[in-house]
Amino acid sequence: MQWTSVIAIYALFWVMSAFVLLPFGVRTHDEMGIEKIPGQADSAPVNFRPRLLALRASVLAAIGTALYVLNYIYGWIGIEDLNVFGRLIG
Repeated sequence: MQWTSVIAIYALFWVMSAFVLLPFGVRTHDEMGIEKIPGQADSAPVNFRPRLLALRASVLAAIGTALYVLNYIYGWIGIEDLNVFGRLIG
């Protein structure tokens, strides 16, 4: 596998990880007991920390990419293992 492919796979894992981790640890003004600004959405976060989100997404994407590349090298899970219908198509 080429290193450019690994970087592209890491980027895909990073974006997916960031979206998956986005709602965790975020609290609204109502949950924190803080007064809202007039016109503010009820779901607006009071403690959004993008650097922490990026760090967590980077770690999760690195783990996911490492597992993907190791599976590519050693072939732990193949297409035959993912066949849920009982026969190969084609």
